[in-house]
Amino acid sequence: MTQHSTTVSTTAAVPATGTRWWRDAVIYQVYVRSFADSDGDGIGDLAGIRSRLPYLAELGVDALWLTPFYTSPMADFGYDVADYRDVDPIFGSLNDARALVRDVHEHGMRIIVDVVPNHSSDMHAWFQEALEAAPGGPERARYVFRDGRGPDGAEPPNDWESVFGGPAWTRVPDGQWYLHLFAPEQPDLNWENPEVHREFDDVLRFWLDLGVDGFRIDVAHGMVKAPGLPDLGYTDQISMLGREVLPYFDQDGVHDIHRGWRRLLDSYEGERIGVAEAWAPTQERLADYVRPDELHQAFNFHYLTADWSARDKRAVIEESLRTVDRVGAPSTWVLSNHDVKRHVTRYGDGEVGVRRARAAALLMLALPGSAYVYQGEELGLAEVLDLPEEYLQDPQRGRDPESGRDGCRVPLPWSGDAPPFGFGPGSSWLPMPEGWRDLTVERQEADPESMLALYRAALRIRREHPALGDGTLRWLPAPDGALVFERGTAADGTGASEGTGGRRLVCAVNLGQDTVRVPAYGRPLLASAPVRPDGDRLVLPPDTAVWCEAMSGQ
Repeated sequence: MTQHSTTVSTTAAVPATGTRWWRDAVIYQVYVRSFADSDGDGIGDLAGIRSRLPYLAELGVDALWLTPFYTSPMADFGYDVADYRDVDPIFGSLNDARALVRDVHEHGMRIIVDVVPNHSSDMHAWFQEALEAAPGGPERARYVFRDGRGPDGAEPPNDWESVFGGPAWTRVPDGQWYLHLFAPEQPDLNWENPEVHREFDDVLRFWLDLGVDGFRIDVAHGMVKAPGLPDLGYTDQISMLGREVLPYFDQDGVHDIHRGWRRLLDSYEGERIGVAEAWAPTQERLADYVRPDELHQAFNFHYLTADWSARDKRAVIEESLRTVDRVGAPSTWVLSNHDVKRHVTRYGDGEVGVRRARAAALLMLALPGSAYVYQGEELGLAEVLDLPEEYLQDPQRGRDPESGRDGCRVPLPWSGDAPPFGFGPGSSWLPMPEGWRDLTVERQEADPESMLALYRAALRIRREHPALGDGTLRWLPAPDGALVFERGTAADGTGASEGTGGRRLVCAVNLGQDTVRVPAYGRPLLASAPVRPDGDRLVLPPDTAVWCEAMSGQ
């Protein structure tokens, strides 16, 4: 079957003022405790990030997203926040945060930080006050406390389940129960309480005043619960996340919260942004989070989970672009993050996974919109599947031991021939495979064919080529198992779009098992693996992508 030529627009009306940097930014996710350790305690920190900013600037990313570094008991590695306005000592101090923001800006990049509004730590002052207060008091009204069911209240208030396994309720000594959609150490805040709204407005202002360029909003689909907290009536509820609206996720009321935050972000100069980590059952519902008066971006988990096939990739790309275009927002593209198995491993074993990951990078970076790069993917790191049991600490393993996220959070290898490969002056909090000696930044910088070299070249071309970034995508005919599309074409498919100087870029990706031939759409700029000309065509091996530059008239 041959695919037909179509054009998908992503250029709906946006404000004429400002740079709109977020519409096509490449944003690098820093998992703070695993990026770089400055003090030898085995845990990455803010000073470590500062020391590696030249590397990130040379990589060519536009912004950094930092996972939580706030004061925390670390029951969920920082996503259980005890103080939203301070830095945990293992990561540094507020002065370190100020210095990092300053240095990121001096290197020509922006910085986005996590905010965790669905729940706090059980060590947060508010929750400690709630435990000491009597049922019905204002201290408990900041959280979701309820009486239990049954004659003595010994049964949970409803049948909701924790994302980490087991009931989503824990009983306190006086007999009431509190809701925690994640670990018991992460009690859910009550967003029906105006005090909670005021508190988070103040938290956002605190960090905006410090100079951050925006927020990644953890569990942006949470916060609001259905009236009456109704039962679901079935178990294994987490399997329905992203497949249907749950009474505790993706409730319509969350959008009022995001509208309020958008107004707050817009009150600051410098195009500060909000990014939703939102799981929604349809692309249409996901697009609701990025309507013009809500957040700027939402993670596209539908793309992340798409199978390695031309049919599935094209389907999710088309649906993604169609739905965000309806609300005038850019799409986002992501292959891995700190919550999922690294895509080198998801895509296949050994060399197959690496080959597909190289092709996937060129595919993702050629798409219209913004791209997220998870630390280490530019090195081709695979999931570490054989961590010793004593190191496995992820609370998600309470749901299913195989679902633990420790393997994608192993620290980065920077240099040297033995662990911890320059991560820090001491050992690392998770052990690093001996085989990573061949994947260090130091080793790959000396290899022009390395994954790091591929990412640097792709990001340089993306930054310099007028056809890439925001704009339109036009599908071109392609052999079975392959995708071919053109960037920089006018929305009606006739000629080059305005501002490209007549330059267009064609991306061809072979996701099939057989070698294919595609037209040579101009001069090859970059390929994920060797390709060869064959007359007026290019021979594209399996799991290979190529970028070609075509000028008007070609």
